[in-house]
Amino acid sequence: MSAPAERTSEGSWYSLTVRDGAPVALLDDRSGRRWAELRLLASIDTLDGPDETLAIAGPSIAVLEGGVRYSWALRSSRWDAKRLVVETGPDNVAVYAEVEGRGRLNGIRLLGGDAVLPTGSGRLMSGACFESLFCPSPAHPLRIVKRASESAVVGVVSGSEPGRGNWFFTPGPLCFAVSRSPVVDSTIVPDGPWLTVGLGVAAADADMPAFGYDAMDRGFSFGFEYEGKTAVDGTWRTPALVIGQANDPYEGIAAHRRWLLDHGLVDATARRAQTAPAWWRQPIFCGWGAQCRLALDSGLGFRGAAGFATAVDYDRFLAHLKDRGIVPGTIVIDDKWQAAYGTCLPDPAKWPDLRGWIADRRTRDQHVLLWWKAWDAEGLPAEWTIRSASGASLGIDPTHPEAREAIRAAVRTMLAPDQLDADGLKIDFTARTPSGVATRHHGSAWGIALLRELLDVVALEARQVKPDALLIGHTPNPLFGSVIDMVRLNDTLRLDDPEPRVDVVPQMRYRAAVARAALPDHLIDTDDWCAPDLDTWRRYLAIKAELGVPALYYATGLDLSGEDFDDADYRAIASVWAAYRERGGLSAPIRPPSRPA
Repeated sequence: MSAPAERTSEGSWYSLTVRDGAPVALLDDRSGRRWAELRLLASIDTLDGPDETLAIAGPSIAVLEGGVRYSWALRSSRWDAKRLVVETGPDNVAVYAEVEGRGRLNGIRLLGGDAVLPTGSGRLMSGACFESLFCPSPAHPLRIVKRASESAVVGVVSGSEPGRGNWFFTPGPLCFAVSRSPVVDSTIVPDGPWLTVGLGVAAADADMPAFGYDAMDRGFSFGFEYEGKTAVDGTWRTPALVIGQANDPYEGIAAHRRWLLDHGLVDATARRAQTAPAWWRQPIFCGWGAQCRLALDSGLGFRGAAGFATAVDYDRFLAHLKDRGIVPGTIVIDDKWQAAYGTCLPDPAKWPDLRGWIADRRTRDQHVLLWWKAWDAEGLPAEWTIRSASGASLGIDPTHPEAREAIRAAVRTMLAPDQLDADGLKIDFTARTPSGVATRHHGSAWGIALLRELLDVVALEARQVKPDALLIGHTPNPLFGSVIDMVRLNDTLRLDDPEPRVDVVPQMRYRAAVARAALPDHLIDTDDWCAPDLDTWRRYLAIKAELGVPALYYATGLDLSGEDFDDADYRAIASVWAAYRERGGLSAPIRPPSRPA
C-alpha cells in the first residue's frame, strides 16, 4: 500500500508539510524545528446549535502568486458546505474557514473544533510545540508572559469583577505570540524567535467582542464569538489567522500592523504625532489620584473620589504644585465633573463656571482635557441604549440615530468654542462595551466594531468643532489608530487583586512597548495611578520620559499607601519634566521590559 502523498511549502522562515488524509499539518522553522501540529478543523456555530465536523477530505491545491492554497472539505452538521483553507506566502501562513448556508453566527473556532470522527470525537485542538505565551492585553500586573497551556484573550469587554481583569487595553493588538522557551520569570520576555498569530480583520468587520487563544495541556486553538449579531445567507468567510515569526513579540505586533496596512484593513491616514500641536507633548496633570487621596483622607474610600472633582479642589491641587515649581502643560479634569455622564453638562455645584476656568488656564499657557466615560447613558432616554432581553440598559447605542446625535451634542458641549471650549478628551471605560446574545440594539455593528463606531462618532465630531482636539484613549490597536491621538497606558494596578502592591515598572515598560509597536506614530500618556507605594512611584517617575509624555496624578502624596511627597519628590518631578521639555518632548526608544530592580 503506497504512503499518502506529502507536500511541503516553504517561506522565509517556515516549512509547512501536509499529507493527503492527515488530520494535521506540520509547521516547522527552516531548520526543521517544530512549531506546531496545526489541526485542520474549524467550528462555525450558530444560534441554532453547534457545528460539528463529520468528515475531512483533501487537500485540494491551487498555486497562488508567491504561494499555495490548500483547502480541506469538512462535512458539517450545521452548514451545507464548509472548508478549512491554508494559504502560504513568502513571510506568512494564513488560515481561515468558509461556509455555505444560513444561520446567525455564534462561536467560531479555528485550528481546532468540535468533531464526530471515527478517529476521534469531541473538542480537537492543534498540538503546541512551544512553551510560553505573550498576550498584548495586560492583565495581572506581575505577568507579562505565561505558560502556553493557559488561555488568554484580547477584546473590549471586561471589568474589575472577580474572574476578569484584562481591561487595561480595550482592545490591545489582536496578535498573540508564542515561544519555545519556558517561562522562568513572568516579567521577562524570553529570547526569540517567536511565532506570532494575528487576526486579519478590518474594524468594520470585527463584530466580535474578543479574540481568544484557547489552551489545554499541549492543545491550542483560536476563537471568537459573534453572539448572534451576524447573519449568513450564502457564502461567508472567517477573518484569517495570520501566522508569522519575529525576534520578539513587539516586532511581531509591528509586523502584523504592516500586514493589515498592506492588505487595506487599517487606515493609513491616521494623524501622526510628528505633525501634532506642540502642546500635545506637554507634561500632564490628571487629578484622579489627588481626588482619591482626598476621599481616603475623608474616610470615604476610593468610591468617594468623584465628589472631589471640583473647581476648588483642582485650584488647590494646581496651586500646591506650582508653589513647588511644577506647572503642567495639560490638565485633565477627571470623574465626575459633569452632572450626568450622557449629557456632559457641568455640575454647577462643582464647577460654577467651567468655561471660564478653562479660559483662565489657557491664559496661563495650559490646556484642559475633560474626562469622558464611554458607553454611560446617564441622563438620556433608555430607548437610545443597548438593552438586555429583560430591558435593562447596558450602554448608549452609537448605531441609534438619536443616540448618535446625543453623543455629538455631548462632544460639542465639551469642546465647541462657544460652549465649554475644552482642548480634548480623556476617553475611559471602553471595556464597558456591551456583550451577550440576549441583547438588542438598533444597528448591525457589534463587539470591537461597535466600539470603533462609538469612537468614530466622538472623533469626527471632536475634530469638526476643534481640529487640534487631543483625544486620549487606552485602545492601542491599529484598527483604532484614526480615532485617538495618544495612547494611555492606564492604571498601574488592579486594586481588587488580593495583593496589589507589586512592582509596576516592568509592567509599564511592557505596555509602552506594545503601544509603540501597534501605533508607532501615536504619543503615549504614561499614566500614574494607582501607585502601590512611594518607592515604586519614584522608580516609575524616573523612566516615564523614556516611555512617553510624563503624567502626574497626585498633588500632595499617594492614596493607596497614604505616603506624602517630600521636597526631594517635588524636585524629582520638576527635574524629569524639565529634562523632557528640553529635548522637545520626544520619547526615547523603548527598551524591552527588564527584570525588577
